Amino acid sequence: MRGTGAVGLACLLLAALLTGCRGSAGTPVGDARPTGGGYGAEFLAVGMCSSFGTTDFTEVSCTSERAAARVVARYDGAAADGPLCPATTDFVLHIGTQGYACMRDLEPPHPGDPGGGGGPRTIPGDCVYASGAGQVRETPCDGSGAHRPQYRITGAAATRAECPASTALYVQLGGSKPVGCARRL
Repeated sequence: MRGTGAVGLACLLLAALLTGCRGSAGTPVGDARPTGGGYGAEFLAVGMCSSFGTTDFTEVSCTSERAAARVVARYDGAAADGPLCPATTDFVLHIGTQGYACMRDLEPPHPGDPGGGGGPRTIPGDCVYASGAGQVRETPCDGSGAHRPQYRITGAAATRAECPASTALYVQLGGSKPVGCARRL
């Protein structure tokens, strides 16, 4: 039961493309604030769940019918200074001044999966389209998105020289292998 909150979240996820766990302005996607009656010792600790809201996310029991996503990693401090979220993270929540949580939806579809067309990270298996001067945006590989996929990222490398000769586009990924090697579809 995602409702309008998921639609707004999908728009935020597109803005977060190619920025690791950072949104388009260098801030994490989404916002969560502690509310009374938390379930764990730490608000949205690893393994805890959140509900989707239209403006805020709240911590709920993972067995609740309101549970929508689980915390797969959580870091203190600003996302701009912290580690990248795991590759298949579906979205990122900024937790006030405490840090950020890397979230995975409890049910499919998973926009963070390779080819899923979303998520805060671009990873091998994802598809992209040219969106302007030197810019690409992620889109579902199955063509179900608003934009047709033009390239598929076939691998990640430490440098451009490590990409295969068939590489038609280099995409910034981040992490220890920051170069995405993409071929034209």
